[in-house]
Amino acid sequence: MGQEFVVGRGQDPDAGPSGHLGAYRALDGSQGAPLYLDLDSPHAVLIVGKRGSGKSYTLGVIAESLARANGVAPVVLDPMDVFTTLEQPARSDASPVPADVIDDPAVAPSALDPRSWCALLGLSPASGAGGLVWQAASEVETLDEMRDHVDATNAPDVDKRAAVNHVDMAEAWGVFDADGLTADDLAGSEVTVVSVAGMSSDPMNAVARGVGEALYRARETETIDRLPWLLIDEAHTFFEGVAQSALETILTRGRAPGVSLTMATQRPSAVPEVGVSQSDVLLSHRLTAEADLDALQAARPTNLNASLTDEGRMPTETGEVLVIDDATETTHAAQVRRRDTPHGGESPSASDILLDGAGEDAAGGE
Repeated sequence: MGQEFVVGRGQDPDAGPSGHLGAYRALDGSQGAPLYLDLDSPHAVLIVGKRGSGKSYTLGVIAESLARANGVAPVVLDPMDVFTTLEQPARSDASPVPADVIDDPAVAPSALDPRSWCALLGLSPASGAGGLVWQAASEVETLDEMRDHVDATNAPDVDKRAAVNHVDMAEAWGVFDADGLTADDLAGSEVTVVSVAGMSSDPMNAVARGVGEALYRARETETIDRLPWLLIDEAHTFFEGVAQSALETILTRGRAPGVSLTMATQRPSAVPEVGVSQSDVLLSHRLTAEADLDALQAARPTNLNASLTDEGRMPTETGEVLVIDDATETTHAAQVRRRDTPHGGESPSASDILLDGAGEDAAGGE
């Protein structure tokens, strides 16, 4: 345990960019040699753990490392407003983290294919209104053009009204714009935080679908040079909506064009099996739900299954993590390093509020 190791690569820290993940954790709780994560090759990384175990914190550690690495374009989809702190000043003993936060993201309507449009609006493609939306999404690129396309058809008025009403509903979400985010906007060297906090499931998934497809297509056509890393917190939320197709494409076909996906979730049992089985790096924080442990074990290589339940290796404290690395067929008990920028995922406590307002409460007599 005295030699540093790069997860996803092996014992060769100088072979390409890597990010400091933490340090080995001995059975007595002491820390050993540094542990790194390979940032040179494409990877699918799954971070799991019950609430409060440190999974979002670990995602932030990886984002910090990616923002400082050469040749990559990190993008964070932030549904809980946890990662906007990446743009805040780093600790005095750490280098700055280049970051750009997009607070009101929008994607082009053309970022979604016709099937996704029908799914997003809750319309069957076989229905009258669904068929009209499918045709419009196939032929034109803006919401105004979709409405005009529907109006110009010879379909029954009731179907046209229903289709237009659904397009109007999508417009009211405020996440579609012909000049929405492109791969070029997301392909900078800094970490781009796309904040979808406060959005309901459908618009949030629409943004995720647009971002994922834009990055994948741009690498397929080689219109961007940097290798994208898409980082998603609360990943199960996106696998339950129209973003699922784009995420599964990256998982199953992203290696060839060089697109990586890092997912964090407290509910691995709610992530499709492909999301677990296609992950070549698993970072497991504390898990206690039997369904979640079963979901992981069912999709992991059999020669690594025992690591999930080995006594003394499964994390019990916040920040502890069990790393399962398919590339090198190794497992590592580790402690995640301290973040350089503030962590936005701390939960408030009633006692903090009472302490902050103690003087006011005493004076008011309430």
